[in-house]
Amino acid sequence: MQNIIKDIDILPSGEAQACDFKTTKDESTGKAKKLYIESYGCQMNFSDSEIVASIMKKNGFDTTSSYEQADVIFLNTCSIREKAEQTVRKRLQQFNHIKAQHPGITIGVLGCMAERLKEKLLEEEKLVDVVVGPDAYRDLPSLVSAAEDGTKGVNTFLSREETYADISPVRLNSNGVSAFISIMRGCDNMCSFCVVPFTRGRERSRDPYSIRDEAKELFESGYREVTLLGQNVDSYKWSPEENNKARLNKKESVTEKIVNFANLLEMVAQVNPALRVRFSTSHPKDITDEVLYTMKKYDNICKYIHLPVQSGNSRILSLMNRTYDRDWYLERVQKIREILGDECGISSDMIAGFCTETEEEHQDTLSLMDLVEFDFSYMFYYSERPGTLAAKKFEDDIPLSVKKRRLQEIIARQNQWSLFRNRKDVGKVQEILIEGTSKRSKDEWKGRNSANKVVIVPSGNFKPGDYVWVKITDCSSATLFGELIA
Repeated sequence: MQNIIKDIDILPSGEAQACDFKTTKDESTGKAKKLYIESYGCQMNFSDSEIVASIMKKNGFDTTSSYEQADVIFLNTCSIREKAEQTVRKRLQQFNHIKAQHPGITIGVLGCMAERLKEKLLEEEKLVDVVVGPDAYRDLPSLVSAAEDGTKGVNTFLSREETYADISPVRLNSNGVSAFISIMRGCDNMCSFCVVPFTRGRERSRDPYSIRDEAKELFESGYREVTLLGQNVDSYKWSPEENNKARLNKKESVTEKIVNFANLLEMVAQVNPALRVRFSTSHPKDITDEVLYTMKKYDNICKYIHLPVQSGNSRILSLMNRTYDRDWYLERVQKIREILGDECGISSDMIAGFCTETEEEHQDTLSLMDLVEFDFSYMFYYSERPGTLAAKKFEDDIPLSVKKRRLQEIIARQNQWSLFRNRKDVGKVQEILIEGTSKRSKDEWKGRNSANKVVIVPSGNFKPGDYVWVKITDCSSATLFGELIA
């Protein structure tokens, strides 16, 4: 697994995804109009784009990978980093040049940036026709229709109920092996550096039976791995008293049991032992022993946890409003190792140069890395985001040169531990799930082991979606290399 070192491109929310973009796939079923989507940011955004594509498909749109052929262009945006917003603005300007030549095109901004900058995008800069927040995607067909008649549309209402549980996503850019399942939306953790609670609203959990049914449908369609997504999956909680009105599976008798994340993990793991189950992201304050024992109970629940620490110093963690301290975090890591063993992969997020951070406090982050031995990390330096609690309460007082130097020290330390952890796998036999051909050679397969590490093996008589046994023969800090075992 590659260490992410692009300091301007990483999410502080704990979601393990670089702030790159993905585009729509081509789908031609004879519908009259074409939809093009670019998705920026986290895995939740990519999952949301699949929901958007499904909604638009039911309203007369096929998807296209070419914006030149599109009748509607959507940018599903990220507000976590300033670089992401700058990238989207430049892209909107490019699309508006195309619209000047083809006035019939409708341009829309979706997601977190839409929620944060709606008036500016619509009125001041006049870059878009439609602005829609993460909880209002059902309104897209009517807003697009209004825009085609010359009326700009906006809906950024944040719902306390919307989960899109009844919508079957259109799998965009799928390898046919792995898929995302969104299990909850929003976030109640008010981390001082993070804008997500203001752009995605309050936390609400999706009906567990619809999640299980979606996993079943994916498995029956040939998928062999699902990742359960949420800003903080460990706080998933579905109550029959509060949520029963939204139940979709009317045939099933109502349970009196409150479904927590450990219960949900077990429900999905029981779909089929050949379906791998992953999840992201865990908050250190919420990951319970019950979740860990459930992971241990089922071989098909992958032994990998993304557990963002952000800082190794308790004072900085308090300023970040992370609601745990250094000792709490280290206790949770110790419990993971105790229950799941040393082979369980653990990754993290780390922020260099948060407000008022001293050199000694920076050293605490490095020392925590030495104690935990992370398999890989998502690392970046702090940059202030408008509207966050940190922007309102604290001065961004660490010089950029100091932030960058501290970040490089964190990166160097992580690279050492990534290589150390990967070397421990050399000589071991592991089961990997083949995802496709390696980027560097068509004569090699790429797959992942349970700990979420990329493994490269020579091509054999296998196909994507097959499980194969591999002996690890070599490694780099980012990748394992192996040979197939009959």
